[in-house]
Amino acid sequence: MQLSQAPTIGALWRGWRDVLSRLGFATAALDAKLLTQHGLGLGALELATQENETVDESGAARVADLLQRRMTGESVARIIGVRAFYGLDFELNAATLEPRPDTELLVDLALAAMPAGGTVLDLGTGTGCIAIAVLANMAGIRAVGVDLSPLALQAAQANAARHGVAERLTLLEGSWFEPLPAQRFELIVANPPYIASAVVATLAGEVRDFDPQLALDGGPDGLAPYRIIARHAGRFLQENGQVLVEIGHDQGASVSALFLEAGYEDVSVRQDLAGLDRVVCVRHM
Repeated sequence: MQLSQAPTIGALWRGWRDVLSRLGFATAALDAKLLTQHGLGLGALELATQENETVDESGAARVADLLQRRMTGESVARIIGVRAFYGLDFELNAATLEPRPDTELLVDLALAAMPAGGTVLDLGTGTGCIAIAVLANMAGIRAVGVDLSPLALQAAQANAARHGVAERLTLLEGSWFEPLPAQRFELIVANPPYIASAVVATLAGEVRDFDPQLALDGGPDGLAPYRIIARHAGRFLQENGQVLVEIGHDQGASVSALFLEAGYEDVSVRQDLAGLDRVVCVRHM
């Protein structure tokens, strides 16, 4: 978008809205507002009340850089570096997925399952959003988060500090259960990679080109992480402890079967608000 003179804030974000709209972005107005706010260091109220103020060249250039990134398909949250989840803001980086609303069901179920004073294990913690949301909403419990990526663990540590739960969250680098000491947990949660390898290349560009492949690819049939969890979780669960794993909408039966084959008897599937299978719940008898 070319500007012949210093634009007002209102003209700036509306101009970029029109550009995005012409390119087919369904959320053009919201995207333009959020990125203009971020580029100019404004809040939503300031954007609304300062619309007639002019923007200097450097400010307009910052906004242009952000909007051009959006035009490549990069998500607003990834550009800004923060995504809201369960009422909390979580810092993102190149090694983390964006927390998504579907995963909030997993937090709801975890909060209902956690006993007072217990410890929850979060496998593939990423931003730490699941463990941190549970800790932030339930006093007196602890969590351990495991991730293969040290960069992801940096984000989780920063997010734990942001929300005042760092002293109750232990972060370990490694693959699944490997870095854990001899310890048993009341609850194990995970939102593992569950996209079949051949499908990853067909995902929407916003996901395929910008989300970390390590957090997407679940192996040839998308079930590889669930096999690991089903095989090993029992050794790390207290008696009557539970496992909660997020799944793809068409994986309820197959993931349930893996846990049943591993010897678990109490296995159920919970649906999200859209009525789609979203979480497999397992109890260790």
